[in-house]
Amino acid sequence: MKRTMSFLLVLAAALLLGIRPVEAQTPLADRIAAIDRVEGVTALPSEEFKEKYELFIEQPLDWQRPEKGTFRHRVFVSHVGFDRPTVVITEGYGARYAANPAYREELSRLFDANMIFVEHRYFLASMPQPCDYAYLTAENSACDLHDIVTEFRKIYPGKYIATGISKGGTTTMLYATFFPDDVDIYVPYVGPVNRALEDGRHEKFLRGVGTPEQRKAVEDFQLEVLKRRERLMPLFREFCEKAGYEFRAPIEEIYDYCVLEYSFSFWQWGSPVSSIPALTASDAEIFDHFVKAVGPDYFAVGSPSQSFYIQAARELGYYGYDIKPFKDYLAIKSSKDYHRRLFLPEQMRYMRFDRTLCRKMYKYLKKSDPRMIMIYGEVDPWTASGAWWAATPEKRNMKAYVQPGGSHRTRISTLPEPMRSEVVETIGKWLAE
Repeated sequence: MKRTMSFLLVLAAALLLGIRPVEAQTPLADRIAAIDRVEGVTALPSEEFKEKYELFIEQPLDWQRPEKGTFRHRVFVSHVGFDRPTVVITEGYGARYAANPAYREELSRLFDANMIFVEHRYFLASMPQPCDYAYLTAENSACDLHDIVTEFRKIYPGKYIATGISKGGTTTMLYATFFPDDVDIYVPYVGPVNRALEDGRHEKFLRGVGTPEQRKAVEDFQLEVLKRRERLMPLFREFCEKAGYEFRAPIEEIYDYCVLEYSFSFWQWGSPVSSIPALTASDAEIFDHFVKAVGPDYFAVGSPSQSFYIQAARELGYYGYDIKPFKDYLAIKSSKDYHRRLFLPEQMRYMRFDRTLCRKMYKYLKKSDPRMIMIYGEVDPWTASGAWWAATPEKRNMKAYVQPGGSHRTRISTLPEPMRSEVVETIGKWLAE
């Protein structure tokens, strides 16, 4: 009954959108259904692909100890042809947006490739029940990908590209680290490889990014928000109360952390300096820009990124804040260990960061030469802890491209010429071999 109702809803949506849904039974649908441990296969409408499916595959919570139980892992499959290459999206978070009929990943479009979109374990529909975060490890997530690729090679025997963006880019690199021969090409976008919970390189990066004039404009705005605390704090409190946000620290401290976060967010998303209000602007203008640039929900309890914050504290790492330029105006005396205090449940607050993963990834990236193309943005703070350094001149395959002025939104399509053509030609050559 549930499966029938699901298909009828998809059919109705397809008719409303003017999209013709795939037939219930096709050679691809039959092959997917035949995969061991697959269940809940649902046909989806697509503007980009001949066929598209959402499915769940039962996988172990712990690949080293399968007796610990299983969880349902959500995967989306978008079909071009059995003779085409396949792009595996190593998503670092939830995969809800992959259900959009218009969605198509950049490499799939460039090379007319099938897509296998893998939601990360412990996010959205791939959350184990009950939830035990002990099994949320990089190694287990890499094993998830290895298992899925192994199964789908029975359907798509051609060349494979693994790719992801941001945390998904990190996932691409750790997948290559644990399973270096799984796919033919790896293309991580803007992915960091942090070496501590408060890595330290990002603060230094922000002190030198852009021009002196741009950095001054950003810092002056942060100082102005702090200097106007008495007038803006009531607006901030009302804004948070109206939204129903709850925090693990006093709201006065959350105000400070939003100010500290502003510079990281500003450069990460490549905001133009012209978007910063004048220091003479009204309280309303200053406040509106402030909360749009750094939403207080980032620090709120119940964030959909909870699983990521736990991963960061355990082994993926994060960034810290430089409070020196603002210390005379802050309610906090130190930002040290803010990640544990603001993002982690109390029972997990004493989790120690394990550098084993970082060391393993550094060793692999430094010594190996996989067919890997790394994409970064010049002004993106995550580039400070990126792996671009591993693409040394003596390596024949591994390449890194840093877009001048590029942000966390940097993609192959945003690269300037001749960078863009070189990337496309290199991947095309590898696919043709």
